[in-house]
Amino acid sequence: MNVQGRTERKLIAGEVFLHALAEHGVDFFFANPGTDFPPIVEAFGRGATRNARLPRPVLVPHENLAVAMAHGAYNMTGRPQAVMVHVNVGTGNTINNLINLSRDRVPLILAAGRTPITERGQFGSRSRQIHWGQEMFDQAGMVREMVKWDYELRVPEQIADVVARAHEVAMSTPRGPVYLVLPREPLSAALAEMPPIAPRRVAAPPYPDPSAIDQLAGWIAEAERPLIITAGPGTDERAVPALAQLAQRAAIAVVSHNPRSLALPSSHPMHAGFDSGPLVGEADLIMVIESDAPWYPSMQQPAQGCRVVHIGEDPAFVRYPMRSFPGDLSIAAMPSTVLAALDAKLAAKTMNVATRRAKLTERHDARRAKAAGQSTAGAQLSAAYFSRAIGDAVGEDAIIYNEYPLSLDHCPREKPGTFYGLSAAGGLGWGLGAALGAKLAAPEKFIVATLGDGAYMFGNPTVCHWVADKFDLPVLTVIFNNSRYGAVRRATLSMFKEGASGADDGQFLADLSPSPPFEEFVRSQGGHGERVEKPEELAPSLARARDAVLGGKQALVNVIIPN
Repeated sequence: MNVQGRTERKLIAGEVFLHALAEHGVDFFFANPGTDFPPIVEAFGRGATRNARLPRPVLVPHENLAVAMAHGAYNMTGRPQAVMVHVNVGTGNTINNLINLSRDRVPLILAAGRTPITERGQFGSRSRQIHWGQEMFDQAGMVREMVKWDYELRVPEQIADVVARAHEVAMSTPRGPVYLVLPREPLSAALAEMPPIAPRRVAAPPYPDPSAIDQLAGWIAEAERPLIITAGPGTDERAVPALAQLAQRAAIAVVSHNPRSLALPSSHPMHAGFDSGPLVGEADLIMVIESDAPWYPSMQQPAQGCRVVHIGEDPAFVRYPMRSFPGDLSIAAMPSTVLAALDAKLAAKTMNVATRRAKLTERHDARRAKAAGQSTAGAQLSAAYFSRAIGDAVGEDAIIYNEYPLSLDHCPREKPGTFYGLSAAGGLGWGLGAALGAKLAAPEKFIVATLGDGAYMFGNPTVCHWVADKFDLPVLTVIFNNSRYGAVRRATLSMFKEGASGADDGQFLADLSPSPPFEEFVRSQGGHGERVEKPEELAPSLARARDAVLGGKQALVNVIIPN
C-alpha cells in the first residue's frame, strides 16, 4: 500500500520488542550485532521515522563490556537495562560478567538471537553457512545457572508478554539477570496491530517478621561484644544512614568485609575496618548483612556461644551450592527495612553502652591514624599512597568502580553510592565497563575506574576507549600496575611458599611483564594518558587527568608499582 508516496510497512515483532523494553523503563539497548539483528536494525530505523519511544541504542564491540556497562547504568538508574548479542557465540562472551551480575543480584534483560530455525520457506530462513554451525540443542543451557529465568520466543504475537515477564522476573526480589532467545523468523514476522503493553507492578520485597525483629533487638541489648559484618547493601542506599544510626545507638562495631558497595561512612566512629578476621572470635553476637562469606572458616570461627544472625534479601544465598556458616536467626528483607525496624525497637530500650562506644571510637581513631601514617609518600610508590592520592584527587562526590587495587583504609568514602567493588564471583574485566555504563546513565557525575593491570587487560581496553570516544564518556582510569596477577601470586604463596613455588616468589603464571604502555591506549582514542613511576609524580599527574576529564576528555594514569 502506498500512502503519500511512502510504502506502508506492516508492524514487525522487533518493533514491539524495542517499544516494550522502553515502556518497562529500559533506558539503553547495549548491542553487539550479527546476522540475527536485521529485524532489530529495521525496528530502530522505523522507530526513528515515527519518533517512537525506544531505548537508546549503544553499539559495544564486545559482549563482556556490554554487560558491564549495563551493570553501571543500573547502579545509576535503579532500572534494568537491555543487552542483545549474537546467538550462541555472543552469549558465550557475556558469561564472565553475567556471573558477576548474578552474584550481585543485578537485574538485566539479556537477549540473543538464535540461528534461523528454518532452512527454507520462511522470511528470515537460513541464508549463510554459519546458520548451521551456530545452531545448538539448548542455547540457553550455557547461562541457565546464572540467570533467574530464560525463554525462547515461539510466535511473534507473544513478544510483548515475553518482555513483561522478563522484566517482572528480573525485578522481583532477589533481583537478577534473565535471558531471552529471539529467533530471526518470529522477530521479523509481521503483526496485524500493536499488542497491548502493560508493565506489571513488581511485588514489594518481603517485610521482616516482627517477632524476629523483637528477638534480635533483645539479643543486641544483651550483647557485650556485638559485631556487624557486611559487604554493603548494594543499591539499597537507604541502608547506609540506617546502619550508621543503629551502630551508633547500640555501639556496634561494623566491619565492611570485602566491600562491594559503601556500607558505612569511613569517618563513622563504629567503623571497624575491612577485615573481619581479628574480631570474629571476640564477638558474642554477629550480625551478617548481605555478606556471602563473612569470615573464612578454615582460618576463623566464632566463639562458643556466639549467636549468628543473617540479614538480607536472600540471607541463605540459596544459589550457592555449599555455604556452611552457622545461623541462629535469619531475616529475609531489604537491609534498610530491617535496620530501621531494629533501631525503632532499640530506641525504647535502656542500654548501657557508653563505655563500649568510647572504646570503639578510640579503636576507630587509632586505626585511621595508623592508615594516615602508612599513606605518606615514601621512596617507592605503595598501595597505601596510591589509594590516598586517588581519594585526594577525585574528592568525596566521585563515584569509584574498583577492581582490586584500591584500599579504602587509605581512600575514605563518606557518601552512599560513591563506591562499587568487584562482585563476589571475581570475574575480571568489569570495572572500566561498569564505569562507562555509569557515565552514560549519569553524565553529570565524575566517574573513576581503579584497576589492576590484569583487570584492565581483561576488560578489552581498546574497545573500552573506543566506546568512551564514540559516546562521549569521559571517565578517569587509574591503573595500579605491578606487572602481575597479584591474587594468583598471593594464593600460591599462601599454600606453597616453602615449596618449589617460593623459589621465584610465586611469579610463575602470575608475571605480566613486560607491561604495555597503557597510557598510549587511551591516547590512540584522543584521550589524555600519563605514566607515573615516582611518588612525587602521582598527585600532579592525577590532577591533570582529573582536569582533562572535567574538560570532557577521557583520561588514564598508568602508575608503575615496583615489584
